[in-house]
Amino acid sequence: LKLCLYISRALQGAGDGALEWHIVPRENPASDFPSDFELLHIRQASPRSLLTLEDHPYIKRVTPQRKVFRTLKYIPSPEPAAPCNATRGTQKWQSWQSSRPFRRSSLSLGSGFWHATGRHSSRRLLRAIPRHVAQILQADVLWQMGHTGSGVKVAVFDTGLSEKHPHFKNVKERTNWTNEKTLDDGLGHGTFVAGVIASMRECQGFAPDSELHIFRVFTNNQVSYTSWFLDAFNYAILKKIDVLNLSIGGPDFMDHPFVDKVWELTANRVIMVSAIGNDGPLYGTLNNPADQMDVIGVGGIDFEDNIARFSSRGMTTWELPGGYGRVKPDIVTYGSGVRGSGMKEGCRSLSGTSVASPVVAGAVTLLASTVLNRELVNPASMKQALIASARRLPGVNMFEQGHGKLDLIRAYQILNSYRPQASLSPSYIDLTECPYMWPYCSQPIYYGGMPTIVNVTILNGMGVTGRVVDKPIWQPYLPQNGDNIDVAISYSPVLWPWAGYLAVSISVAKKAASWEGIAQGHVMVTVASPAENDSEVGGELTSTVKLPIKVKIVPTPPRSKRVLWDQYHNLRYPPGYFPRDNLRMKNDPLDWNGDHIHTNFRDMYQHLRSMGYFVEVLGAPITCFDASQYGTLLMVDSEEEYFPEEITKLRRDIDNGLSLIIFSDWYNTSVMRKVKFYDENTRQWWMPDTGGANIPALNDLISVWGMAFSDGLYEGDFTLADHDMYYASGCSIARFPEDGIVIAKNLKDQGLEVLKQETAVVEGVPILGLYQTPSDGGGRIALYGDSNCIDDSHRQKDCFWLLDALLQYTSYSMTPPSLSHSHSRVAPPTGAEHPLPQRLEGNHLYRYSKVLEAHLGDPKPRPLPACPHLSWAKPQPVNETAPSNLWKHQKLLSVDLDKVALPNVRAYRPQVRPLSPGESGAWDIPGGIMPGRYNQEVGQTIPVFAFLGAMVVLSFFVVQLTKSKSKPKRRKPRIKRPTYLQQQQQQQTSGKNPTV
Repeated sequence: LKLCLYISRALQGAGDGALEWHIVPRENPASDFPSDFELLHIRQASPRSLLTLEDHPYIKRVTPQRKVFRTLKYIPSPEPAAPCNATRGTQKWQSWQSSRPFRRSSLSLGSGFWHATGRHSSRRLLRAIPRHVAQILQADVLWQMGHTGSGVKVAVFDTGLSEKHPHFKNVKERTNWTNEKTLDDGLGHGTFVAGVIASMRECQGFAPDSELHIFRVFTNNQVSYTSWFLDAFNYAILKKIDVLNLSIGGPDFMDHPFVDKVWELTANRVIMVSAIGNDGPLYGTLNNPADQMDVIGVGGIDFEDNIARFSSRGMTTWELPGGYGRVKPDIVTYGSGVRGSGMKEGCRSLSGTSVASPVVAGAVTLLASTVLNRELVNPASMKQALIASARRLPGVNMFEQGHGKLDLIRAYQILNSYRPQASLSPSYIDLTECPYMWPYCSQPIYYGGMPTIVNVTILNGMGVTGRVVDKPIWQPYLPQNGDNIDVAISYSPVLWPWAGYLAVSISVAKKAASWEGIAQGHVMVTVASPAENDSEVGGELTSTVKLPIKVKIVPTPPRSKRVLWDQYHNLRYPPGYFPRDNLRMKNDPLDWNGDHIHTNFRDMYQHLRSMGYFVEVLGAPITCFDASQYGTLLMVDSEEEYFPEEITKLRRDIDNGLSLIIFSDWYNTSVMRKVKFYDENTRQWWMPDTGGANIPALNDLISVWGMAFSDGLYEGDFTLADHDMYYASGCSIARFPEDGIVIAKNLKDQGLEVLKQETAVVEGVPILGLYQTPSDGGGRIALYGDSNCIDDSHRQKDCFWLLDALLQYTSYSMTPPSLSHSHSRVAPPTGAEHPLPQRLEGNHLYRYSKVLEAHLGDPKPRPLPACPHLSWAKPQPVNETAPSNLWKHQKLLSVDLDKVALPNVRAYRPQVRPLSPGESGAWDIPGGIMPGRYNQEVGQTIPVFAFLGAMVVLSFFVVQLTKSKSKPKRRKPRIKRPTYLQQQQQQQTSGKNPTV
């Protein structure tokens, strides 16, 4: 009632007193308890009314409800492998690569343009040999010690579970949070996940005696809503759930109510395990909520310990562009061809991080049951035990494997020797260790370069909240030249829940400008947490952690070898609708991979490094770098606007010798209106806030040189300098200086195809331009109308050779003869016949822009922000020798795995439900016949015991027969006995009930 009054008064204050609105009733188990949110349906709400609601002191946030941004992360059972020479032209790669199904009504989905192209159709997962993952990870060792998950409450947020499934004996509660009136699983996904965690026969789970709580949060059509999750999360907190598995994910980390509730869950000691995503092998594809610091994010490997192709790769992207991503996934485990419970009975095989997540959730449940003092088990301590015990996979970097492969037995050893403490992820910084520390190890640091930023996560196992005591201390090792580097440290003022960040920026000291070698030191951090059971007021637990740092320093490279990547002007979903650069990508239309040299431009970065270039990242406005240090500024797929001061400075920098390369993309207001879509959940039209790139902003940037891009939209194959090329949804050059070099090709008019479903070929489309500025010592400018050929997300034919040629031109003023003398060279266009593209009227870019702000309906540039200035830590040198191997040197405090031995194993058979008629008992107990080392040993002893037993029984009968023959027979008098005694005698003489 109070909430209704708040809303009514807020809307009346905004002049919307007559607005139609109502609170949507939510019929689920949480409706019996107080709620911290309400679902409001407002018909045609004005922005003013929503802002008034947000300004109410008792309303924390007003957010549109979202649908389908977090989806199930699985791949159906793979089909049998085909012969090696067979073709598979029907399987669409996009059908499982996308982070989520595209379940939205689009104006253009009915046109022939959006039909699948059939590209990427030659790959399909091969069938893995069915393996029982609990046995492979040696869960039977803990079972034989009497640990089977007893006393641990585990929640499965998925598609439900049937009531009488034969694999489960301890389902405490099944709840439905969807709009479908059923508790049963109509898809089979939730049953499979629950089986991996707690099945007690056939496809054996990790913790058969755990207490299962089934939350049905997805419909059979894989539809879910934010409000369903919020209600279910609140109910899980009330039920005091210990472990919660989320085999779901999506890129929508800006769904604040969802993320806030995840934090609240873990703050209530719920250990959340979540799938990292099925968007591999692309980098920058980590899914939410697994990319959060307090959640255990799980990636997938196959049974040969290879990272699964589908498993999403790091880094996290929600800190960009100002900072740097953190290491995720946290851990990897088997997720390809794993067997789990079928929907009604039996077993099935599935693949995906949706499979890997319950493997870890089941292991966590089993591990939690082994700890006598359950107060020591919390989201941070469990995560610390998992990552400290993980087995590192050789030849795999940290953004693919995290801390390594799950090792259940080592995790048990650590957890049972654990004492509350703080730790770091990663636990050290070694910029010389390849390939694990890629991308850091791929490029040495040097004086004058952009600081190298390493984003470290602080895990606080001492309590849900904590703080960093005083300031972290930087201690360089003098014998290892640690005084040749400068370190700046920023950190979380409060660690909550269970975690925080430690951002370390590393630069080379001026005295090492021409020095080459290895420099080392360490950062000391002390974390304090309130003592939960301390009677003293203000009592605290403290833990001091050491972060070793090791870097390789080289002399500052020449200006011509240094390339600066503009990250500041790249935007991605979330929070706005920024469409894909390739309009053929209909299954996943949102551009969300980060647009960073270490995510979807990773291959381009690797190529530039192999060519000897040093690539740095600009995470601040153009006004914040010294252009005299760099040969080329590289702008690719820029969606952001530019400050007027940036435009002025760039013109001055290019006059003084800086060169510029721009890889653009499409921008056409008619096409942008065509690719809008109607979100059935929020009942709103989603209109692109920009095109593939922000062409009007780029034109403002380069107009001073008489250059501009058009709003044309082109596609097609062509040959340039004997290289096969593909133009994917690119624009053309509309204006260019008359003394420049322009290359043109014949391409299809893709804009016409999108708008009218007609096909036409346009001859002589200008796509590439090279220009030497006229000022003395001035730089050079190169324009290309499409970025897809260097973007891993869309690349079909790479154009790295073209990037090399352009860098030769911009850095060394060497015009490639293959371009200057090409038969495709045309006269530069003047642009007089066509108007330049204008910004889409009514776009909402200002809501997400770092440059624009709303100003009476007409967005204006914000004041230019100050450039970031790092506060370098005062060094406290130590005259010590640094360890040579930082990885092996780092471990949790007071835990030495070599000294923690497993106790003596005693036989234990977890209690199981009696078999149903016709049901096989071969898999009902951990000691059953299952693949695994333990059962192989038992299987080898069975014939020996059987032979000895048979000999004993045979000897007994021989002795009895001999005795009976040696005794004389004596006739007994006949006595009338009761009927039941006669029947008993008959049964004994017939041998039906022998007694021993």
